[in-house]
Amino acid sequence: MKPLFTAALLTVLATSAMAQDTVRIGTEGAYAPYNFLNDAGELDGFEIEVGNELCARANLTCEWVTNDWDSIIPNLTGGNYDAIMAGMSITPERDEVIDFTQNYSPPAASAYVALSDDADIESGVIAAQTNTIQAGHVAESGATLLEFATYDETIAAVRSGEADAVFADRDALVPTVEESSGELTFAGDDVPLGGGVGMGLRESDDELQAAFDAAIASMKEDGTLNAMIVKWFGEDATVYE
Repeated sequence: MKPLFTAALLTVLATSAMAQDTVRIGTEGAYAPYNFLNDAGELDGFEIEVGNELCARANLTCEWVTNDWDSIIPNLTGGNYDAIMAGMSITPERDEVIDFTQNYSPPAASAYVALSDDADIESGVIAAQTNTIQAGHVAESGATLLEFATYDETIAAVRSGEADAVFADRDALVPTVEESSGELTFAGDDVPLGGGVGMGLRESDDELQAAFDAAIASMKEDGTLNAMIVKWFGEDATVYE
């Protein structure tokens, strides 16, 4: 049961947060298990389940919108939707352009995946999705960065030999490696990056941010968020204490 203060705060914020009828949430739909299209062609994943619960707790009517990753922030600031839930790590650079809620996924490791565990991840060619913290990390290392618009393209580059390894969120890479039947493997050490994954909002939407912050806090307090993290990322996933 969530504390009475949080429940009351949610009620107040939900009443005042939105003048509009529907809150539109932008996601990529191509970054499992965070967000993806299932076999029925429907949006699915950790963030879809979390987002639907957040909207229910905040008494908001929400609608999901898919958008390519490389233009997901411009389309938020341009008004095509009202929030982003797309596996987006909280970083100071992004926070200069948009605002973030508190994280709904704690800071987790990034990792390298290759065809062999002795791949050259220090000076080789490393694939990463464009405009990600992983791409920024590779660009500042001694490796050669090869950027792609989608996560699937980064994996394909490794399989084809175009890249020596891919660098991405470990949580996204785990199911890819498991489903590769031994073709892909982790290489090198994990790298901690970012401040966790949060919901991105326009800097002007203070009331909406407060409503979602309160809903996230209530999910942390009653254990619902931890249960969803374990469901989608496994028993070894980092959870909230």
